[in-house]
Amino acid sequence: MNGVLIPHTPIAVDFWSLRRAGTARLFFLSHMHSDHTVGLSSTWARPLYCSPITAHLLHRHLQVSKQWIQPLEIGESHVLPLDEIGRETMTVTLLDANHCPGSVMFLFEGYFGTILYTGDFRYTPSMLKEPALTLGKQIHTLYLDNTNCNPALVLPSRQEAAHQIVQLIRKHPQHNIKIGLYSLGKESLLEQLALEFQTWVVLSPRRLELVQLLGLADVFTVEEKAGRIHAVDHMEICHSNMLRWNQTHPTIAILPTSRKIHSSHPDIHVIPYSDHSSYSELCAFVAALKPCQVVPIVSRQPCGGFQDSLSPRISMPLIPDSVQQYMSSSSRKPSFLWLLERRLKRPRTQGVVFESPEESADQSQADRDSKKTQKEKLSPWPAYLEKQPSHHPLQTKKQLFPDLYSKEWNEAVPFCETQKRVPMLTAPLGFSVPLRSTDEEFISLKTREEIGLGSPLVPLGDDDGGPEATENESAWMGHSSPPSHSSKGTPLLASEFRGLALKYLLTPVNFFQAGYSSRSFDQQVEKYHKPC
Repeated sequence: MNGVLIPHTPIAVDFWSLRRAGTARLFFLSHMHSDHTVGLSSTWARPLYCSPITAHLLHRHLQVSKQWIQPLEIGESHVLPLDEIGRETMTVTLLDANHCPGSVMFLFEGYFGTILYTGDFRYTPSMLKEPALTLGKQIHTLYLDNTNCNPALVLPSRQEAAHQIVQLIRKHPQHNIKIGLYSLGKESLLEQLALEFQTWVVLSPRRLELVQLLGLADVFTVEEKAGRIHAVDHMEICHSNMLRWNQTHPTIAILPTSRKIHSSHPDIHVIPYSDHSSYSELCAFVAALKPCQVVPIVSRQPCGGFQDSLSPRISMPLIPDSVQQYMSSSSRKPSFLWLLERRLKRPRTQGVVFESPEESADQSQADRDSKKTQKEKLSPWPAYLEKQPSHHPLQTKKQLFPDLYSKEWNEAVPFCETQKRVPMLTAPLGFSVPLRSTDEEFISLKTREEIGLGSPLVPLGDDDGGPEATENESAWMGHSSPPSHSSKGTPLLASEFRGLALKYLLTPVNFFQAGYSSRSFDQQVEKYHKPC
């Protein structure tokens, strides 16, 4: 697990164990790789801040409720409260980490000074041109990705590594190519190879959904025999699979990684293509920032050689009283809505009556009436709620908060609208103002324009319920807002507990290619090979 609890603050980054989180109250996710999401699941019930793309993937693949996910725009500064009354605030700015889709660095500024958490990142000189880093700010603490912080490990740039992969494929013109990848990352490498060799790249349906979100070139398909380059899970690159693949067609496998991996077959090639900064790049990054101290993120990897690039350390300022009170308050204190849900879900315990029904029927009825009257006086809940214990909790919320739940109860929960340098009043219980329309998705219009996504993809049916949630219809279309839903004839819990594996089973293969093969593949290849 790679995550930190920042001392003397209520901030936790990539840290999801509430039992060990202690005084942490504000939680941030840098990206969606599994070693940074350990402990994060659909049961998470705290406000969580991340980039818009990570927010989409977090809800789709880990089923974290949209109620708790607060997407923040990259490159903008956001003001968040550090206590329960909003007296003390901090500014957080998200910077592109150049690691995988949605990955960001966090720049925190507050009473604690200035802290930069890189998460996993691949350094480029353009990072130093970010406005948030060019204002002459002194970085007091730099949490650094030290994955490759080893002078003995010399890595080429990603451009050089990609050239090595191209040359290797050129030497095997009649072979199929299996490229072993993790579930997220290196999509741009696949796009480059597809254009270079004028072939479709075969992906899994889940990865195809991701490249659609990123707005990459239309060179991807799920049709197994459509192209000679296949992206597979890195665990599939093994001796037994190489024997099986070569029985049907000559095949080589490529593992683009900086990790030391022993090749179990002569046709398995390890290429040092890395999404983590090399040692020389880390030295250049630290020398440019001159932080007061460097704290490694990966505890089991070395991190040294930066002493000559550090500024004098400063003393830690005192923690404001309101922040101390916020940090010492119980993080397990339940909200009103959570208590309401628990009360409605609690089974009613039935007592045992020992008296004879014939002798005490009148007295029993009188006792029941008396208890009912007393219960109505003492109960904190409205009487009509006590009479309807079988209602779903969200239906009850709709009755209590008609304005907030004016639409169908199974639509997305509103999100707060973050604004540049404007306080985002996010209360500890997760309620935020102002509220975003329930028809709006994680990816804002600005982000969509930057990645060339256009109008959002929404299913013709209920809101998706997970990474592989089924859809009643067999096609998706782009809409400015989802169509209205009707609850008639629909099971109450259908949108929450649909089969996770049915989405791709019920979706025709030609759907995944429809938006891609219908466009001009040749035009994109010609554009790629056209001399500048």
